[in-house]
Amino acid sequence: MDAEPIPTRDAGLDRLAAFLPRAGAAYAAGRNTDPGPERKGAVSQLSPWLRHRLLTEAEVARAAFAAHGEAAAKFIEEVGWRTYWKGWLEQRPGVYDLYRAGLRRAENRLATEEGLRRAFHDACAGRTGIDCFDSWAREIVARNYLHNHARMWFASIWIFTLRLPWELGADFFLRHLLDGDIASNTLSWRWVAGLHTPGKHYLARAENIARFTGGRFDPRGLLDEAAEPLTEAVRPRPALPPQFDPPPSGEVVLLLHEEDCAAETLDLAGCTVRAVAAVAMPEARARGGVAPAVAGFAHGALVDAMGRAAARFGVRPVLLEVDDLAGWAAAHRLKVVTAHPPIGPVAQALAAADVGAVRVARAWDRALWPHAGRGFFGFRPRIGDAVAAASGG
Repeated sequence: MDAEPIPTRDAGLDRLAAFLPRAGAAYAAGRNTDPGPERKGAVSQLSPWLRHRLLTEAEVARAAFAAHGEAAAKFIEEVGWRTYWKGWLEQRPGVYDLYRAGLRRAENRLATEEGLRRAFHDACAGRTGIDCFDSWAREIVARNYLHNHARMWFASIWIFTLRLPWELGADFFLRHLLDGDIASNTLSWRWVAGLHTPGKHYLARAENIARFTGGRFDPRGLLDEAAEPLTEAVRPRPALPPQFDPPPSGEVVLLLHEEDCAAETLDLAGCTVRAVAAVAMPEARARGGVAPAVAGFAHGALVDAMGRAAARFGVRPVLLEVDDLAGWAAAHRLKVVTAHPPIGPVAQALAAADVGAVRVARAWDRALWPHAGRGFFGFRPRIGDAVAAASGG
């Protein structure tokens, strides 16, 4: 990050306004280059605000198109990847369960295999002897951010050169990245490993790293550039259509959560909101919790969302613990509505609380998630349609 991110919608809008002049041809030409943490590159660095929906994908894509037209297609496509991953996982929730099970197995190995444990800790601390990887590991921990191309190189080296379980690397990202998103993170690591598209993996190559880091790194002779893709014994079940709840109506109570911090723009036209509560659980994203900066951004984003919800609905929000949800809902004796949470800890916690929440999906998600059941290239044309049709985010 070129400046410490502030977890408010206003800060996200400022970042978007600063980036928009570069969202067209400049982004397309320079997006793959990682100039290093001390220099501003071509990428937007909007991901922490998008991840918490302080900014929505729809409004960011619309703003880019309004500024550059078709020249913004590459940037809008990258925004669309976030939606694609969520829609894909929504249709195969068992893949998240497979990841969690694999993570538990990897943790058990850490407890019993000294060599693996040492290699894992060296990788996390940036002590592998591979300069580029070690620099990125330290950047992730210190700055809670990493350029997207560097994330791909990092994951590939973790899996194919260091031979570490991919689930531990995915968990490392979730623990330290401000924009750590269950769907994007899990499925991107699976894609690099060759599990998302069986047999098709991503190998980090020294020449590519040298070229797109401007010569800052040149790991020739240090990488396994001939590794075979990973395989898995259990394949994900075929896609099921995403399930959307019907629109709510009448008197309701609104529950805010960190997956969507813009509840004031949800479609609640038929509702009268009588009470608002908020719950944050970023610690559940990774084993052993998340870095203080990650927790701080998520909690700050939710506090900002509470202020905007208070202004929009005229009620004072309360901050709850997860264990308090059922009691809060029962005390109000009204229907609970909430922004549709994607697959992950928040969705699981709401299901476990058994408050019968009506999940309000955004028009963007309703339009795009159903088309994310297969590959991205079939999904991509739908993004433009959604940008044209989107009106409320």
